[in-house]
Amino acid sequence: MVQRYDTQYGAAAGTDTREFDAGLRAYMLKVYNYMASGVLLTGIVALYASQSDALMNILFGSPLAYVIMFAPFAFVLVMSLGINKMSSSALQMIFWAFAATMGLSLASIFIVYTGESIARTFFITSGMFGALSLYGYTTKKSLSGWGTFLFMGLIGLIIASVVNMFLGSSMMSFIISVGGVLVFAGLTAYDTQKIKEMYAYTTTGESVAKSAIMGALNLYLDFINLFMFLLHFLGNRE
Repeated sequence: MVQRYDTQYGAAAGTDTREFDAGLRAYMLKVYNYMASGVLLTGIVALYASQSDALMNILFGSPLAYVIMFAPFAFVLVMSLGINKMSSSALQMIFWAFAATMGLSLASIFIVYTGESIARTFFITSGMFGALSLYGYTTKKSLSGWGTFLFMGLIGLIIASVVNMFLGSSMMSFIISVGGVLVFAGLTAYDTQKIKEMYAYTTTGESVAKSAIMGALNLYLDFINLFMFLLHFLGNRE
């Protein structure tokens, strides 16, 4: 039976508060380390792939482009649906494979945008992400009410993006980018608080490890999407 914890104060009945806080800090550090390592791996793979014309032709000039496009979704589904059956080590390997595949799918940004604007947008994204995640971690206010609103916003972004694929409207593209920044900014704070609270319900080292990897996946997706939406209207095209 899972012991019920008081997530508002970060301690369980009969649990030493200092011990709980130390465990929570170690858990969150693990989440951020996984997330940052995933982003770094994605960047390295994307940069390496963009330097090879032959590889870029294979990735985006053949049917393999569709595999690269949809493979990240497949990885996320496998991790989400198989978390209870897989070991933490298997889940970790899938996370690294997912981050590397994302690097292949994002390689084209080094062809479309200047390196300077990509670097500038990355640092802006890092600053925003850090501030928003810190807010989500430290605030005493519950952000659970944001969930439905942010999910509806995410669905709206997906629908609008699909529609604009046919319309090709630059104005709609700008509006989608602004909306995307707002939605994923909110999700960064919301997910951070949710990940923090999930620690109170983990009971074993294995469940802590799995929860840290899945938390890193959520924050990774928030960071990458925030970066891409910012790049759409901050990046300078080649």
